[in-house]
Amino acid sequence: MVMAMAVPISACGVSLQCTNSSSYSSGKGCKYAGQSVRALPIRILTVGKTRLPGVQLLVDEYIAKLRRFCHVDDVQVRANPKNARNTRAQVDDEDTALVNLIRSDDWVVMLDECGLDIDSEQMAELLGDAGNTGASRLSFCIGGPYGHGQQVRNRANVSIKLSSMVMDYSERTKVPSLALISGQASSVD
Repeated sequence: MVMAMAVPISACGVSLQCTNSSSYSSGKGCKYAGQSVRALPIRILTVGKTRLPGVQLLVDEYIAKLRRFCHVDDVQVRANPKNARNTRAQVDDEDTALVNLIRSDDWVVMLDECGLDIDSEQMAELLGDAGNTGASRLSFCIGGPYGHGQQVRNRANVSIKLSSMVMDYSERTKVPSLALISGQASSVD
């Protein structure tokens, strides 16, 4: 018999209680095994430039796969919407644009390099927990080259990073494959 154990994880002052079990592959240790979990519509809010055609094809393919399970919207917010020269003003403008797209009953996941480093099973639990909160939609916020502003940080229900390999903007643009994925390939020499 495999015992499920609650394991706290934390980063940048935020903590999340997740269940850890070695039997997740069979689904037997999952806290939602045998239960119906409400699939929330997903909205992906991304700050950045227009994606390159190849990147957009990959995004469209992945979203098509997700749509078999729930409704998905891919919303792009223009980076630096007011053409501010000041970095702080740019982040604040992008921040305001993102917050204006988030409803009061959204469950907000902020993707950030200082977020919680969670694995796939913990991500599945996070999504299951979000479905049980009464939220009407799950919104993932992906910031621009200088990250998120204070409004999004305050509004987020949880902050996660996709992996320990998430790099800041300046490092990401030095690596061609990562720059392509992030849509920043035009700035790579």
